[in-house]
Amino acid sequence: MQRLTVEDLERIKKEYLERQDVSKYRSKVIVHMGTCGEAAGACEIMEVVKDELSRNGVKDVLVTTSGCAGQCSREPMITIEVNGRPPVKYCDLNEKKTREIIKQHAIEGEAVVKLAFSQGWENQDIERREVTPYDGIPLTDELPIFKHQVLRALRNKGITDPESLEAYIARDGYRAAAKALFEMTPEDIIKEVKYSGIRGRGGAGFPTGLKWELCHRAKGDLKYILCNGDEGDPGAYMDRSIMEGDPHVVLEGMIIGAKAIGASKGYIYVRAEYPLAVRRLQRAIDQAKEHGLLGENILGSGFNLDIEIYQGAGAFVCGEETALMRSLEGKRGMPIPRPPFPVNKGLWGKPTVLNNVETYANIPQIILRGGSWYRSLGTEKSTGTKVFALTGAINNIGLIEVPMGIPLKTVIYDIGGGIKKGRKFKAVQLGGPSGGCIPEHLLDTPVTYEDIMKTGAIVGSGGMVVMDDSNCMVNVARFFLGFTADESCGKCPPCRIGTRVMLDKLIDITEGRGKDGDIELLEDLAREIIKTSLCGLGQTAPNPILTTIRYFRDEYEAHIHQKWCKAGVCRELSTFYIDKDVCTGCTVCARNCPVQAISGEKKKPHEIDQSVCIKCRTCYEKCKFGAVKVGPRDMFKKEVQA
Repeated sequence: MQRLTVEDLERIKKEYLERQDVSKYRSKVIVHMGTCGEAAGACEIMEVVKDELSRNGVKDVLVTTSGCAGQCSREPMITIEVNGRPPVKYCDLNEKKTREIIKQHAIEGEAVVKLAFSQGWENQDIERREVTPYDGIPLTDELPIFKHQVLRALRNKGITDPESLEAYIARDGYRAAAKALFEMTPEDIIKEVKYSGIRGRGGAGFPTGLKWELCHRAKGDLKYILCNGDEGDPGAYMDRSIMEGDPHVVLEGMIIGAKAIGASKGYIYVRAEYPLAVRRLQRAIDQAKEHGLLGENILGSGFNLDIEIYQGAGAFVCGEETALMRSLEGKRGMPIPRPPFPVNKGLWGKPTVLNNVETYANIPQIILRGGSWYRSLGTEKSTGTKVFALTGAINNIGLIEVPMGIPLKTVIYDIGGGIKKGRKFKAVQLGGPSGGCIPEHLLDTPVTYEDIMKTGAIVGSGGMVVMDDSNCMVNVARFFLGFTADESCGKCPPCRIGTRVMLDKLIDITEGRGKDGDIELLEDLAREIIKTSLCGLGQTAPNPILTTIRYFRDEYEAHIHQKWCKAGVCRELSTFYIDKDVCTGCTVCARNCPVQAISGEKKKPHEIDQSVCIKCRTCYEKCKFGAVKVGPRDMFKKEVQA
C-alpha cells in the first residue's frame, strides 16, 4: 500500500497527463457511462468500440470512460478527440452508427458530420467563426446549450474516469484538501467559505460557512460530518450524477469540512436505488484509504477522518436533516423539533454538520481558488452556480450548471432548446414536490433564492420540470401533493392529516365533484399546514397548490363550475370532439383510436362517437392539424343519452 504525500500529487498528475496525451495516440474515445448511459446501452457501445478497433487492427486509440456528460436524453454517447482538433460528441448511438464513427473518425481522423451532436444549430442564431476545425460542426461553446453554462461543481463532467484516482488527481484533485490540511487553520477555512457566500445546495439554502462556524464553536469530544445523497425529488438526479461521475470530489469536500469543524468521522447517506453511485463511491473510499487520503494521518498531516456509506431505504422524509440522522442511528426516519440544532446536538447527540453532495463538490475549488473567485459569479446574496436537472416537455433533457441570476427564459429556451413538438410553454416547476409552478409571464425571473421565492416556488435541490399546454395544472398539483402525502412520516397532524385532506379535495375537483368554496378552503388549509408542520416537508408541501391557484385559478374554476378540464387530462371532465372546419380527413385519429370510436371517409371530416370514446387523449395527441378539441364534460350529454 502506497501512502501519498503532497509531493506525490504533483508527480501523479504529471505522469497521468503524459500517459493521456492525445498527441501520443491516433485519437481518444470517451464512452459516457452514467446511469443514463448504461441504461441506454453504453456498456454495449463500449464493446462495439473495442471490437471495431480490434477488427481494424488498431491499437493506438485511447479508450476511456466518464460519468454522465449532461445530455441524458441523448444517450448512449461517445466523445472523440483527434490531436490538434476539438472534441466531437456523438449521441443516440447504436451498433451501426458506432462502427461508422469509430472507423471514420477515431481511426481515419474525419468527423462524421451527420451524426455529430449539434443541437440543431442550423436553426439557431449562432455567431459562426471564420475557421471551423470540422466543416459543418460548430464548436461546443458556440451551441446555446453549452455557452450559457459554467461548470464548477460539474467541472469534471464527461471528462474524467470516475473509477480512477489518478484521473481525479490529474484535475488537481486533493490539492485543496492538502492546502486546507497544511496551510489553513479551521478558522481560515470557515472564513473563506463564508466569504464565498455559498449556500447549501440541498434545498434550504442556509449559508454553508455559518453552519460550519456554529459547529466549530460547539463543544464536543466527537463531531460528525455527513453528506446527504438521498435526493428523493421526482425528476431530480443532480447529486446522483456527481456521485457517479466524480466521487472523489465529494470525499475531498468532506475532508475540508471535517478539518473546519473538527470532525473525525463521516457518513455519506445514499439512496439504495442508486447502485452505480454507491459502487463508485465505495471504490473511491477504498482508493482513498489505500493511499492515505482517508483514515489516519491523511497525507502525513496528522489529521484523521474515516468515511462510510450508509444506504437509505428511499423514504423522502429522510432528506430532512434530523430524520436522516435518526435513520443513521438505526431508528425510524422521523424529524425531531429544533432547537437544539444538529450543529450542537446532532447524530448520537454529538455536534454534526450535514451538507448535500453538490455543496461538497464546490468546496475544493473555493479553497483552491478563493472565495472571491467563487462569488465572481451569481448575485450578492446568491453567489456561484447551481446545478439543475432539466426535465419534462423540453427538447434538451439533461444535467446543467448555470450561474445564479440567469433568467429562467434563458435556461428553458436557449439551454433547454424550447418546448418539445413546438407546443406552447405553460409552466416550470422548481423545487421538487415541495416547489411551485412558475407561469410564462414570469420567465424573466432570475434564478436566485430570493427571486424564485417571490414567485411562490423555491430553488430547492435543483429539479426543474418544464410543462407545456397539454398539462392540467390542477392535476399537476394533485400529483405532487399525492407524492408528499404518501411520503409524510405521520409524526405531526398538520402534515399527516392536512395533506391528505387537501389531496382528497383535489381528487374531488379533478373528478367532477368540486363545489363553491373549495378553492378558498384549499388556500386556508395550505397556509395552516405551512405554519404548523414540524419539518420542511409539511411546511413546503402546499406550494404546488398555492402557486397553481395563484397563477392558474381559471383552471380550478373551470373544473368546479364548468366541469371542464381544458387540457383534457381529467377524464371525468373532458369531452373530445372533432372540429369539422379544421379536419382534413387524414384518418390518423381513426387509425390510432384503440376503441374505434372515430369514423369518417378519407379526406372528409371525421366524427367521434361519444358513447364509445374512452377519453384516452390519443386522437388529441396524434392530430397534427389541431382538429381534435376538448370540451366540457356535458357538452354532448343529450346526444349520448339519446
